[in-house]
Amino acid sequence: MYCYKLLITYDGTAYSGWQVQPNADTIQERLQNVLQVLLHREKVTVIGSGRTDAGVHALGQVAHFKHDQSLDLYRLIVSINGMLPKDIRVKTIEKVPLNFHAQYSAIGKEYHYYLYLDRVMDPFRRLYCWHMHQKLNIELMHQAACLFEGTHDFTSFANESYAGSVSRDPIRTLHYLKIREMEGGIRIEVRGDGFLYKMVRNIVGALVEVASLKLPLLNIPIIFNSKDRREAPNAAPSHGLFLVYVDYPSQIHPKENCPH
Repeated sequence: MYCYKLLITYDGTAYSGWQVQPNADTIQERLQNVLQVLLHREKVTVIGSGRTDAGVHALGQVAHFKHDQSLDLYRLIVSINGMLPKDIRVKTIEKVPLNFHAQYSAIGKEYHYYLYLDRVMDPFRRLYCWHMHQKLNIELMHQAACLFEGTHDFTSFANESYAGSVSRDPIRTLHYLKIREMEGGIRIEVRGDGFLYKMVRNIVGALVEVASLKLPLLNIPIIFNSKDRREAPNAAPSHGLFLVYVDYPSQIHPKENCPH
């Protein structure tokens, strides 16, 4: 048996997220269908590092699948990308140790969220940025971002707090949360040891509320302490969010890889 690690990029605009679900077009299902054809298998399970919601994009999603044969990775990556829709691409394939798991082996992730601040929206970026129609106080946003860094109970900033990983352990560590200026707006960069369901979008929603003077900066610690999602602002729209990078321990060394 062999384990293969995929590095995947996709435009999530047309999809209902990563995870397979009934009556919906998803990234995971598209990949599985292609691999089933190429590998001549009735079922191939592709496991991702985590689910991304409908409309969320990825520059560096990671997934794995197992197969009982050693594959020609150069031929495989060409064939996969030839069958996938143009808004999904496998960037690399690596043969990794059998104990590798795209989700459980991960030790950190990085997300970027894009806010467009110019008055007139660039039509070429409309699917990938949240257009702000009000003026933002960026200095206040920087101050608010500092309050999220470090180790906290993020229950108030996670949806479905009664289920899944939130109910088991809502404690997460954000290594950094930075606001970067860019042409036309800003990019919010957040890296942590893990993220709860909709946690990044909920944090961005809170940062925007602070920066638009709708939420006092001093309320952020109060919201944390409440451990109640209803006390926090609404989530930012999904289309501004990108999964950029998934981090794994350095001892996971690929035996073979194939860059596209």
